[in-house]
Amino acid sequence: MTPKMKRRALLGAGVGSVAVIGAGLGVRQAFADPSTEAASTPADAAKAIKESFDSETKAVGGWWNGYISVADKDGKLITAVDQKSDEVLEAWSCNKVPVAIAVLDKVDRGELKIDQLIQVTADIIAEDGDGIFRLDDAYPSQVTIGHVLANLLTISDDTAVRLCGTVVPGPEINEILKKKGFPKTQVEPKPDNPNRFFLGKTTPKESHEIWQQLIKGKLLSKESTERILNLTRAPVAFTDGIRRNMSSDERLRIATKAGWLKDQRNEVGVIYDAAGAPVVTYTIFGGGQGKPEDFGATHPAVEARAKLGRTWLDLIDKIEGAKKLKTEIPDYEPQNG
Repeated sequence: MTPKMKRRALLGAGVGSVAVIGAGLGVRQAFADPSTEAASTPADAAKAIKESFDSETKAVGGWWNGYISVADKDGKLITAVDQKSDEVLEAWSCNKVPVAIAVLDKVDRGELKIDQLIQVTADIIAEDGDGIFRLDDAYPSQVTIGHVLANLLTISDDTAVRLCGTVVPGPEINEILKKKGFPKTQVEPKPDNPNRFFLGKTTPKESHEIWQQLIKGKLLSKESTERILNLTRAPVAFTDGIRRNMSSDERLRIATKAGWLKDQRNEVGVIYDAAGAPVVTYTIFGGGQGKPEDFGATHPAVEARAKLGRTWLDLIDKIEGAKKLKTEIPDYEPQNG
C-alpha cells in the first residue's frame, strides 16, 4: 500500500481551488520579490526562471550546473536552463531517489515485499551524518522496507542507504538503472562489500529525465510511483532549499530531494500547480560558494535555492501543468497525540 497520508480531493476551478491558493497568500506576500509577477504562458515562465537562476547563482558565486524545464498543459517541455547539464557530477543524497527506484523495481517484480522485514544491527549503523536510525542506540531491531524508504527519502537517512543495500546490492542497483536508460546515474559499490556503496554520480540532464519518467509512470507501478512522490512531498522532507519560504500547503506541491557533502549543494525535484499537475522539473548542482562546513539553511547556495523556489512558485501561479500527469496533492493536518 502507499504511505498512509491523508489527501485532499483534486481541486477544480471552484471555491476549493481559491481556498488552497489563498492559503499561501500570507507567505507569498511575506517572501515574494515584489517585482515577480505570475507568467502568462509557459514560455514566459521559462524565460523568467532562466533570468532568476542566472541572477541568484551569480550573486553567490561558485559553479552551477543544472537542467530546468517548464511543462505546458499538454505536457510539452520548454527548456528554461541547460547549463553544463551533461557533466557527470557527484550526486550525493540526490541519488537516494534512484536507489529507491531500484528497490521498488524489485518490489514491483515480486522479488521483495514492501512490508518485508530488514534487520537493523549495530554494525550497519552510519554513526555520523543524517537520519534517526543512528539515534536509536538499541540494536538489533527490525523495520519494513517501507519504513526504510520513508526514512531514506524524507530525512535522508544514511543508514537507510545501507539497509537498502542488504536487499539490492550496488551492482544490481546499477544494472536496474542502466536497463531503465540511466547509464550515468550509478552508485559506487565498495570493492570489499557489494552490499555497501557510495551514492555515486549522475548528470543534471539524466537526473531531470529520471524525474520526468517517474512522474509519467514509466519507471515503476502506480503504487510505487505514488510512494516516492508522496514521500518527497511530505512535510518532513527537505525544507531548507526550494521549499523554505512557503506555506505548509505550498510545500506539499513540491517533490524534492537534496544532497550535500564537502562544498557541494544539490537539489532536484518537481513543482506542481495547485491542482496537482507538474509544471517545473529542476535539477540544480552547485559548489564552491564558500562555507563548506555549513550544511544548514544559511549556506549561500541553499539560500539562493530558497529564493528561487519562492520566485518560481509565484511565476507559475497562472499556468496549468501537464493535465494528463495530474496527481493528488497530499494533505497535512497536525495532530495532538
